[in-house]
Amino acid sequence: MDVDWAGSIDDRRSTSGYFTFIDKFLRKQEVVARSSAEAKYRGMAKAICELLWIRNLIQELNVKQNKPIKLYCDSKATCDIAHNPIQHDRTKHVGIERHFIKEKLEVKVIEVPHVDTEDQLADILNKALSSQGFHQCLKKIGMSDIYSQLEGSVNI
Repeated sequence: MDVDWAGSIDDRRSTSGYFTFIDKFLRKQEVVARSSAEAKYRGMAKAICELLWIRNLIQELNVKQNKPIKLYCDSKATCDIAHNPIQHDRTKHVGIERHFIKEKLEVKVIEVPHVDTEDQLADILNKALSSQGFHQCLKKIGMSDIYSQLEGSVNI
């Protein structure tokens, strides 16, 4: 999950992005966030909703899932807010999202581990990456160019 805080030049709204190995999502948030942590927190709540939907779909197919879903986040501040059981005045504007995420963490449906920025795979959705960074992300998520020349193939 990743967010570009206030990335829209026109209205300063943030764009949230996340992907699973089943689905992906990229959309401008509905409100202007007052900090990057707030933007990521709102993006986290949206990603958790989608992950829970995918989990329910998998359970409908009679596939048991006993482990918590991991939602990797590269913002230490956002991870700290998610794991802090006490609401502060500076987080009250994300109160509903905070309670939703807190509830899912407490019942161990999700985990929100911190990941280093260079290991954040969702950057491919909303960041202008260098060519090298882009190709590293593609490799990490298992994507490849289906039109690239196969080893041992014959050029015609």
